[in-house]
Amino acid sequence: MSAIRRYLPPLVTFVLIIAAWEFASRGPDAAFILPRPWAVVQSLIDGYIVRGTLWEHLFTTLFQTIFGFIIGCVVAVVLAALVVEFEIVDRSIYPYIIALQSMPKVALAPLLIVWFGFGMASKVVLVALICFFPMFVNAVTGLRSVPIELVDLYRAFSASRWRMFFEIKIPTALPSFFAGLQIAVVFALLGAVVGEFIASQKGLGSVIQAASVSFNLPIVFACIISLSCLGAVMTALVRFTYRRVVFWQRTATKGDS
Repeated sequence: MSAIRRYLPPLVTFVLIIAAWEFASRGPDAAFILPRPWAVVQSLIDGYIVRGTLWEHLFTTLFQTIFGFIIGCVVAVVLAALVVEFEIVDRSIYPYIIALQSMPKVALAPLLIVWFGFGMASKVVLVALICFFPMFVNAVTGLRSVPIELVDLYRAFSASRWRMFFEIKIPTALPSFFAGLQIAVVFALLGAVVGEFIASQKGLGSVIQAASVSFNLPIVFACIISLSCLGAVMTALVRFTYRRVVFWQRTATKGDS
């Protein structure tokens, strides 16, 4: 019974969306605006099963997203740790990082292509830049939210700075870390697709760009659905890792409820 309550509402919503989509695509000029659901399904089958042409583009987008995501998040965590631990680093670079945060990173895409070329490098750098700022802000917030009582206790026993960092600050900041990861993983996919829109011959973004010019809307929708599934899987993996790593918070929440 609990399974029915859990899966029936989203299933009903999905059926209603498909029905509304089918109804809206039956207009006289709807084929040039909204393809029918079955046409999109046929494009997905043709792209992934019959011809398999979309797999290469899917993996290209996936690799660019993952590499940029890892680079951006690792650099953000390292720099956040330096900012929190060393006051000179905080005063020297933190104001500039906050100022650069307001700059639209997508506007840097043409410049990155000039610097790093039309290949994968420019997209990876763009993804890393987009992932850096949400991860950095969440990491700094988490590392600075350490209970002062624990810090005083460790200092009373003459614990070193690095021991306090790894035994107190890192575990305390893990929820904030994963909050930043969940935001960054969505932005990572956005950065990869935008980079492919601007200049690329591979990737789902380039397929969308080419198909939109020729008004091949079923392919466009097939790529959009692929990107949605890709983003959902990556977000689910981050949440799964969060539940396994920050297990004590989950236990505490269950105990409180």
